[in-house]
Amino acid sequence: MKKILAVSGGVDSMVMLDLMLSRFPADELVVATFDHGTRESSRADADFVALKTEKFAQLGSALQLKFYRGEAELGAEISEEKAREKRYEFLRKVAFKEKGEIYTAHHLDDLVESVAINALRGTGWRGLAVLNSAGVRRPFVDGIFGEVFDKRKILEYAAKNDIVFRQDPTNTDERYLRNRVRKGVSKMPFERKKEVYELWRRQLEVAREIEAILEEILPEDLRFERAWFYNMDEKVATEVLRAGLLRVGVTATRPQIRDFYRAILTYASGKQFNLPNDKLVKIGRRDFQLKI
Repeated sequence: MKKILAVSGGVDSMVMLDLMLSRFPADELVVATFDHGTRESSRADADFVALKTEKFAQLGSALQLKFYRGEAELGAEISEEKAREKRYEFLRKVAFKEKGEIYTAHHLDDLVESVAINALRGTGWRGLAVLNSAGVRRPFVDGIFGEVFDKRKILEYAAKNDIVFRQDPTNTDERYLRNRVRKGVSKMPFERKKEVYELWRRQLEVAREIEAILEEILPEDLRFERAWFYNMDEKVATEVLRAGLLRVGVTATRPQIRDFYRAILTYASGKQFNLPNDKLVKIGRRDFQLKI
């Protein structure tokens, strides 16, 4: 299976590229970079990745790397979440075309930061099972390189191996919550980060067990009896509804799913509930069905 490397030009992704080249045949690797168009230097970052990929290809037939470049004009005011959505939309298109998996350069510090940010925002249990997207590998935390890497290890590797990379000026902008959290995480001892890592791994196992159970209990036609929900714990109900909605391509927030649950309990027969993406579901007297 092809390995689609998400390379931004920063130190994390350039070290990942170097390590992947040292461990896998070049014809298994595909370099993909995405210019968000969110700052003046983003085009230069994409140009840098394109140039580095071309130089690798010039070293000989053993390093003939495929390269994809995506571009957008999202503007400086775009949210981090929306920019991420556009980037992954591009990466998934490349992965589909190449029949491969996406590889990103998220490392141990990123994991700890994401857990901390979700905790600060009052996350549910899913917010602790971060970096768990289907079809996406994280070699710095997956153990592909034989160990778990934090930012310090990545910088040490880059210095030792003369890795050239670009600096993202927004990484020091403290208007962003992640950058403020990052300052604290960078001071944590490696062993403390590993403790968070072990907790995260256990949480992933729980998450996967819950996903498997939900797949077993969801009705094949996604037709649900309303009575099923009357005596069901709200937390369990929202998990069931979330899984059902995802199956029909609807991603909803926790508040939206809770509202849907309450509509199932209280709506009069024939009334419709408005789901995200302008999808409507008709609540019948006895049941309702989720449709694509």
